[in-house]
Amino acid sequence: MNKIILTLGIILIGFTAQSQEIKKNKNAKEVIKVDGICGMCKKRIESAALKTKGVKFAIWSPETHQLNVILDERKTEVATIQQNILNVGHDILLDDNKKLIAKEEAYNSVHPCCKYRSDEIVKDHKGELKKQKKNNK
Repeated sequence: MNKIILTLGIILIGFTAQSQEIKKNKNAKEVIKVDGICGMCKKRIESAALKTKGVKFAIWSPETHQLNVILDERKTEVATIQQNILNVGHDILLDDNKKLIAKEEAYNSVHPCCKYRSDEIVKDHKGELKKQKKNNK
């Protein structure tokens, strides 16, 4: 009798432990905010995300700075995608005005027109410097 109770107890514990396992979604949708300013940034950010194993879809908007991704959580994590984006020179914008900042070497590798940390270049992409240059002539 004790062996039966012990066996049933082990089986019950096994089922309980198995049911508590976190199910990983093969089509999870995530939004990552990434700093950048132009079409070249868009291509670089999306490519870095898509080269991550398990990422099925990635599209970034220069206006909203949102990178929408569909990923297989069984194959990758959001942190891995973020690291790949940092490696190509783009900062990750977190909540509460915090950032994950790309290493200076990676940031310096981006095209000169993509230097999103420079206020002057950001203004140039918005057309403000172009307007000022025309008015000065």
